[in-house]
Parts: sequence; structure tokens; C-alpha cells
Amino acid sequence: MSTAAQSAQETTIANLLTAYNGESNACARYGAFAARAEAEGFYQVASLFRAASRAEQIHAYKHANVIRSLGGQPVLTLDMADVKTTSENLKAAIAGEEYEFNTMYPEFIQQAEATKADITVLRTFKGAMLTEVEHAKLYKAALAGLKPSATKATYYVCPVCGFTADGLNFGDACPICHAAKEKFEVIQ
Repeated sequence: MSTAAQSAQETTIANLLTAYNGESNACARYGAFAARAEAEGFYQVASLFRAASRAEQIHAYKHANVIRSLGGQPVLTLDMADVKTTSENLKAAIAGEEYEFNTMYPEFIQQAEATKADITVLRTFKGAMLTEVEHAKLYKAALAGLKPSATKATYYVCPVCGFTADGLNFGDACPICHAAKEKFEVIQ
């Protein structure tokens, strides 16, 4: 492998490691946010945080697999979740998702395309990025309608790419990866 190709591969693995850590930390953070939402009586928001946590877990798993396929080793640095009120947690979640789909993933995708990275790298970045757009929409809607609720909400998470929806009104297959709708996980 040439020096330029090796450098590009190292950059790709470094980007994957950043994404892996970001998704792993989001998974843990959203789990903690779900517990706080329940403690405050926001059971529907807790359901949303649990669904997003599962999606982030799927993203982390996919990133880790691609890292390994490129000869790297996924190494996790788990940060302590900064849990505040549910309203503040929703705002933090929106900011995190917007950073990922506006900045982080576009930069990683651009680098991967420029260096002709393996298609699996592009798929894992693009799938996560598109899912984060949906998470931000769901979080914004939850924040706009924030009120206590004694009942849980139902969300659907694609087990392949992590796409998250509050209903099954998107056709027969996942709009991101085309996995069959009946394979979606139900999260409450």
C-alpha cells in the first residue's frame, strides 16, 4: 500500500473511531435521558430516547464492524452523561444530532469519497447521517409538545440501519436501507 493510500486508510479509520465513540456515547446518554424523562413523568419522551438509544447502538455496531474489516480495532471511550431536565436533554439531543448530520458525517463522507474508501464506509456513514436527521425531527416535535404523559409511545427502529419512526407510514421497507418493515423493532 502506498504512503498516500495508507494515510487515507488511517484517516478513514480515525473517522470511523470518532463516529463509533460518538454513537456509543449517544446510546448511553439517551438511555440516561430516558430514565430522567420517566422520573419526571414524560413517558412518551422516555420511549423516544429509548428508541434513539437503540438506533445509536446499531450505528456503533456497524461502525465497529467496518473498523475491524479495515484492520482497525474499535476502542471505546465512554463519557459520563450530563443529565439535566427533560427539556434541556431534548435540546442537547437536538444539538448533538444536528452536529452529526450537518458537520461530522458530511466531512467524513467527503473524505471517504475523495479517497475512494470502501463502499461499506460510505454506507455506514450515510445511513447514520440520514437517521440522525430523523432523530432531530422527532426530538424537535417532542420538545414542541412537551407535557407529562403517563403512557408510553411506540417507536419503530430498523435493525439494519437504525432508522427510527413514530409510525409505520413509510411504505413496505425502510426508507434508508430498504430492510423489510416487518423486521423493525418495536420500542416503547
